[in-house]
Amino acid sequence: MDRTEANSGTREVTERLRFDVARLERWMADHVPGIVGPLSVSQFKGGQSNPTYRIDTPSGRSFVLRRKPPGKLLPGAHAVDREARVMSALGKQGFPVPHVYGHCDDADVIGTPFFLMDMVDGRIIWEATFPGLTKAIRAAHFDAMNATIAKLHSFDPDEIGLGDYGRASGFVERQVARWSKQYETDVEAGRVVAMDHLTAWLRDHLPTDSGDARIVHGDFRCDNMIFAPDEARVAAVLDWELSTLGDPAADFVYHLLMYRMPAGMFTGLAGLDFTELGIPTEQEYVDAYCRRTGRTSLPNLDYLVVFVMFRLAAICHGIRGRLARGSASSAHAEATAALTEPLAELALTQAKSARL
Repeated sequence: MDRTEANSGTREVTERLRFDVARLERWMADHVPGIVGPLSVSQFKGGQSNPTYRIDTPSGRSFVLRRKPPGKLLPGAHAVDREARVMSALGKQGFPVPHVYGHCDDADVIGTPFFLMDMVDGRIIWEATFPGLTKAIRAAHFDAMNATIAKLHSFDPDEIGLGDYGRASGFVERQVARWSKQYETDVEAGRVVAMDHLTAWLRDHLPTDSGDARIVHGDFRCDNMIFAPDEARVAAVLDWELSTLGDPAADFVYHLLMYRMPAGMFTGLAGLDFTELGIPTEQEYVDAYCRRTGRTSLPNLDYLVVFVMFRLAAICHGIRGRLARGSASSAHAEATAALTEPLAELALTQAKSARL
């Protein structure tokens, strides 16, 4: 089963993630103009962290609901309130995100906090090879992704009401500490030798803080976007759970990981013929981002590659822990958790060849 088949579409809501639909109907009646029930609820197949549902109405209007999962959760994780806040603020600036109708902290409605947003029509591309497209159209999709993340990093957080969305300095140092601690304290997920080496390497080679704080998405990949139905345009960026104020270079380098990942691992492109596919090279992609953001280069590129790869391995490790605790929200969590060791080993290889 490929990622498209495994993650696309919806299914019946699993028993553990069901809720009282009548209570949601009453909440929506107060927050969505003109809403009329009864509601039809299904669960999206994709996603590992916050359970996500499709809400359909008799009028044909459709919505998306994201909630905290039930069960034991790590402190600070599954921050659906932050997702709703950042999307609302960016939407007001014309950045492509779904319209958010409201966030609900009242656990009496569906059992956990949630927020509701519009369902955006379009295409989710699960592989960074953008299969089935011509070379020119594929190149245009890469340019659209590049332009979108550059636009995100162009906003002054203070000017759009997000100046307190995170700390404005020390981003990489804090992130290394956060994900190292999350890895080291997740007892149920177990220890990984390569991860132990990486936590030490990252602490020993911390670069000087860039001092450049912007809104960072944290998981900017082609499969976290909705592309317009019939053009190379990003219609919406999804999954803002990891967003904060931070170093935009680190955010972009995470997106750049597609060039360092082997084909078949997440959205990997390593080893493919870019000329044949019409895909820009890694350096061309970096240069385009730098032009759009007024940079001359990306500082600390090799360190940031190791860091963001480690962070991705730590996320997979966290999914392994949620599996052990019974709070994973996707049927494909086991496959993702199994990537912990391969990702950690790949990050360690990058660390050994890093030019610092």
